[in-house]
Amino acid sequence: MFEEDITYTIVITLENNQVILQNRSLRFQYLFAMSDEEVVDPKATLEVSCKPKCVRQLKEYQACTKRIEGDESGHKHCTGQYFDYWHCIDKCVAVKLFDHLK
Repeated sequence: MFEEDITYTIVITLENNQVILQNRSLRFQYLFAMSDEEVVDPKATLEVSCKPKCVRQLKEYQACTKRIEGDESGHKHCTGQYFDYWHCIDKCVAVKLFDHLK
């Protein structure tokens, strides 16, 4: 545990230009926990397990990217299909994710 004393001054200026100074002191305690375990993000694992449920959105995205392959103007894009795909995955993950968090 690590302790630290912090002293600070509060300056208050009133309407009549009178200044009030108040000194305050605080004691902070920090507790550092170290763990030998490697932290694993459960979201990444859940995303992989949810991808089979979003095949339709993935195929729509892939069809769009194939359709616009030859576009050199830069005006065509597949942003909507991309976001639809990840929305599907996020919706699936959200149901399960908070069960894995501490």
